[in-house]
Amino acid sequence: MAALVSFLLWPTIVGAAGSSPGSLHQTSTKPSFSVGLDTQMRTLWRAIEADAPALGKTVFFPRGAYLQMKAGTIVDPSGDYTSRLIGFFDLDLAAYHQTIDVPRAATFLRVGVNPADAAWIPAGACENKIGYWHVPGVRLVFEKGGKVESVEVASLISWRGVWYVVHLGPNPRPTDVGTVDGLVTGPGRPGPAGGC
Repeated sequence: MAALVSFLLWPTIVGAAGSSPGSLHQTSTKPSFSVGLDTQMRTLWRAIEADAPALGKTVFFPRGAYLQMKAGTIVDPSGDYTSRLIGFFDLDLAAYHQTIDVPRAATFLRVGVNPADAAWIPAGACENKIGYWHVPGVRLVFEKGGKVESVEVASLISWRGVWYVVHLGPNPRPTDVGTVDGLVTGPGRPGPAGGC
């Protein structure tokens, strides 16, 4: 039952000499599933509450990293990043806001994730020139109107040991509309594993 949407959050990490993380080379460092992930998901949650795409983009996969990953594997990585990834993220963020925070505000409770679902996606897979860690189906668990519910963040991927949202809602999707993924009563079940 895919409603519309999916997301991920991580703070903007500044690298050596103030460079953005996307301008630096990838590493194989596996991101943590502890406090850092919780902090990032709370940032994403605040972006959803406020319907604030700019705040949401602080935990979205960096443009420079995407250009490195897709160079030579697709025709226009820059255009794809802007029109598809960011375009869908903005639509999804608004859809999540409508679902979660309208007409009554919700309260974030926790992140649901199964660390065993994380997998290293090697270079050459999924039209990517560079490898990365991937975890699907992370859940944002919240309380609204006295009831526990949850939604799915479709896909998180890593850059330099940090988890970033790359698909808030489903990918691919049948139509170009904001989509909330996996809205259920209760905490839901993270995953399943797989994908890229």
